[in-house]
Amino acid sequence: MSAPPLVESYHLKTAAERHFAEPIVFWDETLRDGEQMPGVHFSVEEKLAIAEKLSEVGLHVIDAGIPVVSEQEAASVHRLAHAGLRSKILASARTVPGDVDAVIESGASHAAIFVAASEVHLRYKLKMTQEQVLDASVRCVRQAKSAGLHVAFVTEDTVRAPFDFVERLYRAVREAGADRLVISDTVGIMTPLTFRWYLNEFKRRIGPADWSVHCHNDFGLATANTLTALEVGVTCPHVCVNGLGERAGNASLEEVAVALESLYGVSTGLKIGELFALSRTVEETSGVPLAANKALVGYNSFSHEAGIHTHGILAHTLTYEPLQPESLGRTRQMILGKHTGKAALVEKLKERGIVLSEPRLNELLQRVKRSGESHSKAELHAFLAEYREIFEHPGISDAEFWEVVKELAPEVPPP
Repeated sequence: MSAPPLVESYHLKTAAERHFAEPIVFWDETLRDGEQMPGVHFSVEEKLAIAEKLSEVGLHVIDAGIPVVSEQEAASVHRLAHAGLRSKILASARTVPGDVDAVIESGASHAAIFVAASEVHLRYKLKMTQEQVLDASVRCVRQAKSAGLHVAFVTEDTVRAPFDFVERLYRAVREAGADRLVISDTVGIMTPLTFRWYLNEFKRRIGPADWSVHCHNDFGLATANTLTALEVGVTCPHVCVNGLGERAGNASLEEVAVALESLYGVSTGLKIGELFALSRTVEETSGVPLAANKALVGYNSFSHEAGIHTHGILAHTLTYEPLQPESLGRTRQMILGKHTGKAALVEKLKERGIVLSEPRLNELLQRVKRSGESHSKAELHAFLAEYREIFEHPGISDAEFWEVVKELAPEVPPP
């Protein structure tokens, strides 16, 4: 099998003309937004183990969590902030002074102060006016800056907020000392073309700044929108390992990083060859299995069964692989089954130095195909049933909830 270069040069000449920031600062949200995925929770030790791997891979900023949430969360942030990691440790806070105090006490060097900005959030969730949001934001940014923290200001649902309001809000927090400005597509409604226009308009209104984006994947566009943001000069993308996060998740670390390296020819400074190991660690720790067809790190990303494909791969791997699996710390798999062709069997037989005559090779091929078609799906169906039960009903069960209620308030009648 021939060995082509590590990565074929796919990026267009025009990619070099795009305004990529130097360097791109990766802000990882696995331990905060990733943990907010229903059913996912990390212990202090688990957060530390993941953070250590993130730091080893080269992530620049790690959001360790919201310390005011619980004593364990505060302990986690404190532990990471004092672990001596190369990554900068960030903690998040609402525009509430007590939240900011908790970040300051945690020892984190970076703070993300967030508040909702869209009308639907202000009216139905915060029950605050625009002026109240602006005043609270400025006050908390100043509070964090006075404590010596690097401050990122984040608005939830930025893209659905009135442009005039977010313009005033971001100007005000920048004047108050905010170091980084984060634009959020909180419910994943942006498309790449729309987001390109939106970001350029935002930059025109606000002027030069250290821009960051936080993209959700509700319509499967988080990675595409994040790459679009980087194309127009955004400095800092938010990412999550394996695309974890609320609902359908966030922009995937491995997808954004490898696309930059392979498709755009942009150096990320990350250890790309360690991303698969990191992915597996997060899969095991979070308990959320990777989809078999997940881009780059899914189990089938470098697996081939169809005869046409295996024949092409055996001739030259770039026929059906855009990059070498080894560049991600992975290996290639040739799957034997219903769609197998002769080329794959010949290659498999070489492992033991066996050469079969054409008639025997044809008979072997037919038996492999029949065997592949006859495999029972009972085990798979049982696995899917258990998987659905776990992920359709994450968290504590109704029975567990009402048992706790009964203990606390025995006078309450059972449901």
